[in-house]
Amino acid sequence: MGYPEVLSALADPRRRAILESLRNGALSVGALAELHPVSRPAVSQHLKVLQDAALVQVKAQGTKRLYSFEPAGLQALRTYLDGFWTDVLGAFAAEIATAATTAATTTAMATATATTMATTTTTTATATTQHDEPRSPLTTKTQE
Repeated sequence: MGYPEVLSALADPRRRAILESLRNGALSVGALAELHPVSRPAVSQHLKVLQDAALVQVKAQGTKRLYSFEPAGLQALRTYLDGFWTDVLGAFAAEIATAATTAATTTAMATATATTMATTTTTTATATTQHDEPRSPLTTKTQE
């Protein structure tokens, strides 16, 4: 069975409730009807849909038919949903790679800026110490 049949079968809340009841073990139609506010014929119809979707298996035990949950029936749905999860994880990995590249570029630019500023400061400090102090125009005329 494919995932559309499984999704369709699980779309009804009563069928989901019946399936939940079967997770604990096999039950007859009568037992399921006692657990849920549904008639025996309605439970039988729900079980038929669940059986067609491969979510329930039936075993005859004397005059009773026991229905049990078939976990393997969820495999098609799980595969379908895992495809979405794979897409989400791929998008997340791409986002992490982009963020890492951006962070590396930002760090490189910050390092280059800091290096340039340090070089400029050192050059300015060296130039200031290598020259005599500037003279005012008045001082220059008086000395001449």
